[in-house]
Amino acid sequence: MKKRAKSTNKVLEEEESLCCCEYVDRHGRRSHVAACCCECDDLDEACDRWLKKEPQKPDSMSRLINTVSDRVRVPWLWGGARRADLSVVPPLVLLPVFLHLAALHPLLGVIVLTALPVLVLWYYYITHHKKGRTLFFLSLALFSLAYMYFLFFTEVYWRGDTGPFQLGVVTLGVALTLVALHHTKRQPGYVRPSPAQTHSTVTYHSPPPDRDPALNGAHEVVIAHRAGSSELPEEEMKQKEGGPGGQGGWCSVCRLLRPPRAGHCRICGLCVLRMDHHCVWINNCVGQANHHSFLLTLLLFLLTSLYGVSLVLQSVCPRQNVLTALLYCPGVYNQYSSALCFTCAWYSSMVTGGMLHLLVLQLLNVSSNVTEREARMALRDNTARRHLWGLVVDTGVYSRGFRSNWVEFLTMSHLPPSTSHTDLV
Repeated sequence: MKKRAKSTNKVLEEEESLCCCEYVDRHGRRSHVAACCCECDDLDEACDRWLKKEPQKPDSMSRLINTVSDRVRVPWLWGGARRADLSVVPPLVLLPVFLHLAALHPLLGVIVLTALPVLVLWYYYITHHKKGRTLFFLSLALFSLAYMYFLFFTEVYWRGDTGPFQLGVVTLGVALTLVALHHTKRQPGYVRPSPAQTHSTVTYHSPPPDRDPALNGAHEVVIAHRAGSSELPEEEMKQKEGGPGGQGGWCSVCRLLRPPRAGHCRICGLCVLRMDHHCVWINNCVGQANHHSFLLTLLLFLLTSLYGVSLVLQSVCPRQNVLTALLYCPGVYNQYSSALCFTCAWYSSMVTGGMLHLLVLQLLNVSSNVTEREARMALRDNTARRHLWGLVVDTGVYSRGFRSNWVEFLTMSHLPPSTSHTDLV
């Protein structure tokens, strides 16, 4: 025990003594950001096989990607260099390029505005199939909001087409949307083991290799067990892993007993209370503790976007009605700044349409007292009834009427935010 304690203290001292450009790589070795291209065995092997025209190993590309993502670091003032997520970069580069390209000609605008959502859906399909975490969609959402506000300020307000009041309303809407988004990302409400299930608690001062590298700093791992669970027969254990209609049960991954309507997220790797779904646009789950703020974020974004788009269309198409300006705006491509504003209005309208569809589905689910996860499970098991052309899914389990369902949702208890991420093993 003394030797183990000494080795642990030695590791902590080494980690605390890291300078701003040093870090501990995924193999546990101390490295420097200046050595990002040095001693890369995976890259050397891949290049050697390519030069010799030999087939690559099945896992060579995955190992190379992991090595590159591990070595791309940003110098930090304390705790060593932080890992930079490469999925943040494409939206920052591609979105302005695509929008400026679409403003050159109407035909290019049609091609770009058609290809952009196709590329986003294709990337969503890839990441959703692999069940991996990515900051691409959150980066795209935040940068789109910031870039649209920047263009509104420089191309519309600065030319005098709108006044300080309109600018103040748009600024207030953007600020409130970001505040609501920040509150939504705090915590969805993770399932915590009861004291009877908790065996011990271990504190780590660096992220484990199988967890999200963005979780820096000390965090706890609660080792939980269910008394006698290992002694239960296999058939009984399968019955306790979940019941129909979103009932709780034993989670074999988190090793704890879930309450009713809780679910396990395979992307976050944790169980969430009253889990609705994992939203890629916020890179987090939507559950009991953040469902209210999630709907508020959608509502604030929609109101701000609709008001901003109407102001832009009134600026570039003053003689047209706002409802018809998107479809018919003669002479808008005669000036590049007007064409850019018109293209951004189209892009914002497409994003607004998608968010409006999501908000409508959420409101219908709340009215029926069903979560998105429960609706998918019921449709998969053919135990649900669909209404309004399939928009409303009635599982017939928790619904108590329209008014009672909304009262239950609005009075749903919130959980206090946690300052540390907890892994349940």
